[in-house]
Amino acid sequence: MTGDARADGITTIEVPSTGGVVVRAHHLGGDGEPLLICHATGFHGRCYVPLARRLTPHFQVWALDMRGHGASNDPDDGDFNWRGMRDDVLAVVDHLGFERIKVVGHSMGGCAALLAALARPELISAAYLYEPIVLPTGMRLDPKQNMLSGLARRRREVFASREDALMRYATRPGLSILRADALAAYVNWGFVDEPDGTVRLACSGEAEARTFEANSKLFADQISPIHVPVTIAAGRSGGEMGPALFAPSIAASLPRGELVEYDQLGHFGPVQDPDFIAGEVLRVLGTVAGA
Repeated sequence: MTGDARADGITTIEVPSTGGVVVRAHHLGGDGEPLLICHATGFHGRCYVPLARRLTPHFQVWALDMRGHGASNDPDDGDFNWRGMRDDVLAVVDHLGFERIKVVGHSMGGCAALLAALARPELISAAYLYEPIVLPTGMRLDPKQNMLSGLARRRREVFASREDALMRYATRPGLSILRADALAAYVNWGFVDEPDGTVRLACSGEAEARTFEANSKLFADQISPIHVPVTIAAGRSGGEMGPALFAPSIAASLPRGELVEYDQLGHFGPVQDPDFIAGEVLRVLGTVAGA
């Protein structure tokens, strides 16, 4: 178990994974059927505490910090291959002793969940994945032309305080779209204290950039062996750009895939409107009893 001066009643465990990584997994509450939340690139498990609040009466909710994110360390070799994210998911589930689990995945976390399902076909019974990163078959990737990695490397990493960081994020495009409590959780647990009293991003710009650039992403033709119910959710407020653009082909590539789209949400949906997304998770996963 780990302790922190900003503890909020959440139990955190340490789980060894591959590549020298020690994953932190957080029990967000509940004692029912197990459900694991897998976060997006640059985020961490505690960002989804507002989402989990409506789920804990129905599920035992866990969320992990994948390698290089939140309180989990970088891999020894600096390789952010997404199969390592899969390993982190599997390590946590195995450590907790769950034979079957439901999953909520956001962006990269959705891909990690699908990679875990491919590696262990009987592990995940059903999933709700919000704009998972699964690319169209045949799409070519050039890490040198990845706009997101360039932005990540230019991110400001050090702030005078968490309050300073929160004020900046709340008043600028990008993270300002997050609901206030989700943004506060992102800042509270997404920074580490420096000896000089400043705070530094736990997920460095370089770690985030390498995660974006990793060449181990899934393609649509690779997910057809996944035969469990998977809901693919996407926001349309961004004009169907980015990962939302791929959502229909992802759902169509899954034997039991279902597509749902939300006009009022963008790519940050689960932390933009946690209550609405929690209702959708309960609608979808709460009806798949014993799947």
